Formats: sequence, C-alpha cells, structure tokens
Amino acid sequence: MKRVVQPEILDTLPPDDPRALHSRRDLRRINSWMSSHSIMAGALQNDLNGRAPLKITELGAGDGNFLLRVAQKTKWPGVHATLLDRQINISDESIQAFAKLGWHAQTITEDIFNWPEASEEIVMTNLFLHHFENERLMELLRIISRRATLFVAIEPRRAPLTLLFSRLLWVIGCNDVTRHDAVASVRAGFAGEELSDLWPDRQNWKLTEQRAGLFGHMFIARKIC
Repeated sequence: MKRVVQPEILDTLPPDDPRALHSRRDLRRINSWMSSHSIMAGALQNDLNGRAPLKITELGAGDGNFLLRVAQKTKWPGVHATLLDRQINISDESIQAFAKLGWHAQTITEDIFNWPEASEEIVMTNLFLHHFENERLMELLRIISRRATLFVAIEPRRAPLTLLFSRLLWVIGCNDVTRHDAVASVRAGFAGEELSDLWPDRQNWKLTEQRAGLFGHMFIARKIC
C-alpha cells in the first residue's frame, strides 16, 4: 500500500466547532481502544529504565488529553511538560489535573517548524507525523534530533486491517470528520522502517520501529552519544 498524505478535516476546523469537539471525543475513545496511552507510557518507562524525566515535550498536543493520560499511567513526580501545537485548546481542568500529579504543564501555540530553540530531554507525539509528506517530515525529524535525547512516536499502521477498521468507525458513532480523517490517517501512516530511513543521523542514534497494538506503528529514537 503506497503512502498517500491527504488533508484532514479536523485540522481546518476552529477548536470550538461542534464537529471538531465531537471528533476530539472520538479520538479519545480510539486512543483508549488502541491502548496508545499504555503503549506510550510503557515505551517511555522502558527506555528511561524507570527514571523520571525532567522534561517532556509533546508535539501536536491538541487538547492535552493524550499526555495527561500518559502522565497518569507513569506516575512520575515533578515533570515539566510542554504541549506544543498550532491550535492549543487545553482546558483549565486539564492543567489542574497535571498539577495534581505534580507536573508543571505549559503550552506553546506555534507551528512546529518555528519551534523555539530549546534543549529537550524527551520529545513524544501521537498521530502527528503522518500529516507530513516525506520531504517535510525529514525536516521535522532533523529538528527533533537536534532537541531530544529520546523521541517516541505512535502513528497509524498502514495496513489492510487498519484501513478496514478505519472504515467501520460509523458503527461506534464517530462523526463524519473522524470517519474521513481516520481513513486519510491510515493511508498516510507508516510501515516497516520508513521513519528510520528518514531519520537524519543513524550513526549516533538507536532506532526502533515496531507494531504497536493492533493498529499502531511505533518509532523510537534514542541518542547513544
């Protein structure tokens, strides 16, 4: 199946649009059924050998729910979390929920390619990389490699079973936005070692790509020197 990147409806809607609100609720359910929060938390904990990080940045953070769920599963204290997106719509309740876990959460409303210069420890993302064509994606991965010592991404797995599932989301009440975007996401997803092939520096990084649950594809890049 050839990789094809298409525009997704949710990216064009205002954050308070009713269809966008419905679609984000759909995405929360889909992430739960895909066990994406648990998979991400397990990958971070494994690569850090149980050590609590000082800083985590999530790219394409949206409403912040994904990182919040990861934080609840890791139970790390005192983490400084940065949530970066072009359209940040994180509620005060979510910021307070981070605080109750002992996390300090800040938001940055910015295009990823204008990401302020900073030295990060961990960079993570969920269902974000597939939005970019390969040339633009290579540029993004180059930016990440200059900031992070560990990068973890969960993306749609581009495979017939995943595509079939994406076409059946009407069964569980997903709206037109989610149904359209799910199919587009799978067609733009990843398989094999496609992300490793785009990573700018294979010599100084340990790269891993693997299946993540039934429908996910996980990429991990750990700096080794």
